[in-house]
Amino acid sequence: MSYPQQQTVPAGPVPLWYPYYGAPIGEAARRFFKKYATFTGRASRSEYWWWALISGVVAIILNIIISAGATVSDTGAMVPGPGAVIGYILLVIWGLATLIPSLALVVRRLHDVNFSGWMILLGLVPFLGGLALLIFMILPSKPEGQRFDVPA
Repeated sequence: MSYPQQQTVPAGPVPLWYPYYGAPIGEAARRFFKKYATFTGRASRSEYWWWALISGVVAIILNIIISAGATVSDTGAMVPGPGAVIGYILLVIWGLATLIPSLALVVRRLHDVNFSGWMILLGLVPFLGGLALLIFMILPSKPEGQRFDVPA
């Protein structure tokens, strides 16, 4: 679902400052890393949800590596083995590498539905805050969100 834009977008590739509606998965990932710490502007639903899918798949793969690297002790308890340690190290590196850009993406998505980026602090409220943010991420884009655009 799209809405008429007041600003004209140049022909050709979508500028980085502009939300890419209907972004394919590869372009969504590229834009995620190109806008590493950009908390201004907007992000379309496709940009946000493609990245959520990529992030979820990577997390599942890392958890499989951690589980496969664990061993069972004589008492029957799971003990991290060398493979699990490698999995934990990769998980920490992945988490640190994507923490800031993930926060920036959520802020840009909030801007696209015409909410202040400070609404991200709702995530600090146990359960209900995360649920509210999920609902905000699902909402369609609003033309009023253009006030957050910063054309470059």
